[in-house]
Amino acid sequence: MPEAPQDLVMTLLGAHLRPRDRQAWSGGLVELLGDFGFSEGAARVALTRLVRRELLAKVKDGRLVHYTVTPRSAAVFEEGDTRIFALGRGEDDELTRWTVLWHAIPEDQKVARTRLVRRLRFLGFGPVQDGTWIAPRDREREVTALLKDQGVEKHAGLMLGRPAGSLDFSTFVSRVWDFDDLAARYRAFVDEFSGHDPGTLSGRAALLLRTKMTHQFRQFPFLDPELPACLMAPPVHRAQAVRLFHDLYTALAPAAMRHFDEVMQP
Repeated sequence: MPEAPQDLVMTLLGAHLRPRDRQAWSGGLVELLGDFGFSEGAARVALTRLVRRELLAKVKDGRLVHYTVTPRSAAVFEEGDTRIFALGRGEDDELTRWTVLWHAIPEDQKVARTRLVRRLRFLGFGPVQDGTWIAPRDREREVTALLKDQGVEKHAGLMLGRPAGSLDFSTFVSRVWDFDDLAARYRAFVDEFSGHDPGTLSGRAALLLRTKMTHQFRQFPFLDPELPACLMAPPVHRAQAVRLFHDLYTALAPAAMRHFDEVMQP
C-alpha cells in the first residue's frame, strides 16, 4: 500500500465516489484511512494537503466537513480510468509512430517539472536521458494538453517519428524500460490477488481488497509502455493480470460501494 495517505485517498475516491460531484464526509474518509493503518492525524493532514494541491475542495456544513473533487482531480480520474482500463486490451500490434519529447524547464518551475514527469510516465513515456522522453504511439494530443496545463510549453519540443530499421531498436528500448522488473511485478500481482471469492467477503473486506488491488494495478501504466509483439514479447503474466483485475474489480464493486456509502454517512 502507498506510503503517502494522499495517494490512498485518491485511489479510494477514484474507485468509489459516484457520482463525481458527490460530497465525501471527512469523518468517513478518516475511518477508511484508519482501516489501512493510518492514524487520524495522518489522515487529516493528507486531506489538508490534497486541498492545498487543488485536488480536493473543502465544504463546511455547520460542524461537519465534507470534501468534493475539483475539476483538476476530475480530469486526473478521467485520464486515469482511460489509461488503466485500456491497459493490455487490444492495442494494435502495428507500431509506426513514436513520440519524442525534450524539455528544459527552469529550476523555478520545479513543481511543474515534477508533475510533468509523473504524467509522462503514466502515458507510457520512458526517459532516454535528462529532459528527453520517448513513448510508443502518437501521444501528441495528450502531451500538448499536458504541457499547456503545466504552463511549460515554451520550454519543450515535441516530435513524431519512427525508429530506423538499420539498428536494433529492441536493444535500445530495453535500456529505457526495465522489462524484467515489469514481468516480476505482473507475476506478483497475479500471485497476490488470485483465489479470492468476492461472495464470501464483507463490505469492509471487499472495499479493502478492491482498493489495494486498484492501487497496485494503477502502477502498471507508469512501468509498461505496451510495446508491440513485433518489437518485444509482452510480459508473460500481463494478460492474466489484466483479466484478474477487470473480473475482481467488477465482482467486488457492489459490496465495496455499499460499504463506502455507509461510511460516508455522518
